[in-house]
Amino acid sequence: MQLTKKGHACIRLEKEGRTLVIDPGGFSEPDAAVGAEAVLVTHEHPDHFAEDRLRAALEADPETRIWTLDSVARQLTATFPGRVHTVGHGDTFTAAGFEVEVHGELHAVIHPDIPRVTNVGYLLDGSVFHPGDALTVPGRPVDTLMLPVHAPWNKVAEIIDYVREVRPRQAIDIHDGLLSEQARPIYDRMLGPGGPGVAGAEHGRLEPGGSLRL
Repeated sequence: MQLTKKGHACIRLEKEGRTLVIDPGGFSEPDAAVGAEAVLVTHEHPDHFAEDRLRAALEADPETRIWTLDSVARQLTATFPGRVHTVGHGDTFTAAGFEVEVHGELHAVIHPDIPRVTNVGYLLDGSVFHPGDALTVPGRPVDTLMLPVHAPWNKVAEIIDYVREVRPRQAIDIHDGLLSEQARPIYDRMLGPGGPGVAGAEHGRLEPGGSLRL
């Protein structure tokens, strides 16, 4: 499959002429989801869920469908009846030819005084895992981990330990829209050979629009 970074936490996956997009939020391109047969949303925060991005995709193709958790689905079903599917932890389904497993229930803790929202991660074809805003461990081998490197709810020690626990073949940065260019080499070093070690996983990142073959 082909993986393309669409800005911040949004990725686009293409396989056999079919396309699936995860988390086209406010930091991704306005047309990030256009052309996708399926769109998955991990949670309701605006850097992951932007209704205008979803509307652009659904208006462009009447066959486009959305899979997401209840808190997001409730905001969309009236606008897009019959095109929004609600999922939760433990569910499995097929979307755009991808076999999808749903893992996780809650967003990571930002601060004890801030209520936690729901959050799910998606494992695609048993290979690519996008956790949304949580350090969810899917409990099975993962080839490619989409790694939320920088957020108000994490620190680099937690990210290193997360990669060690998941043990992917490679970890590719997401959730990096707030990182300055000066900070990126620091994360590259900490998660690469010069850092404390991430259990042999290769670490990489893509610029918006950058792609790699999986």
